[in-house]
Amino acid sequence: MNLDVILFALFAIGAVASAVFTITRRNPVAAAMSLIGHFFMLAGLYLTLHAQFVAVVQVLVYAGAIMVLVVFVIMLLNLGNEQQLTERISMRTTIGTLVAALFAMQVVTGLLARPTGVNTQHADAAMIGATAGIGNALFTTYIFPFEAVSILLLAALIGAVILAKRHLHEGI
Repeated sequence: MNLDVILFALFAIGAVASAVFTITRRNPVAAAMSLIGHFFMLAGLYLTLHAQFVAVVQVLVYAGAIMVLVVFVIMLLNLGNEQQLTERISMRTTIGTLVAALFAMQVVTGLLARPTGVNTQHADAAMIGATAGIGNALFTTYIFPFEAVSILLLAALIGAVILAKRHLHEGI
């Protein structure tokens, strides 16, 4: 086994553990911190797959910006008494248990299955996941969808500003 496989296995175990911690913590802030750890584990997995750009975006966007927003929302909600938030056995709990059992069966099946022997990466994997490769593809092959998305985001930003100004003038 080489270093990539060992690191991939360690990051995968860390990702599963942090995901379990995220959904089992009663304290929302502890769950959010576990989710941040999960995002970092995913970034490590991306690095082992030679997707450097995706790993950096994972850390910057998800572990940085999105989690700051999640923590702010948790703090602003002020959930109060946690005893009122507990659930008894319901349809949601039953379906969740069934989905978890199906997932566990898939994991066991995957572990017991015979490997195919095909575990090599594409020859250009390091170039495909690098920033230069993504930028080259984005601004040559996919320039029209890139510009269409940028115009859509600009329109959404202008709409948000107009809606915010309208509420500002109504409040005065």
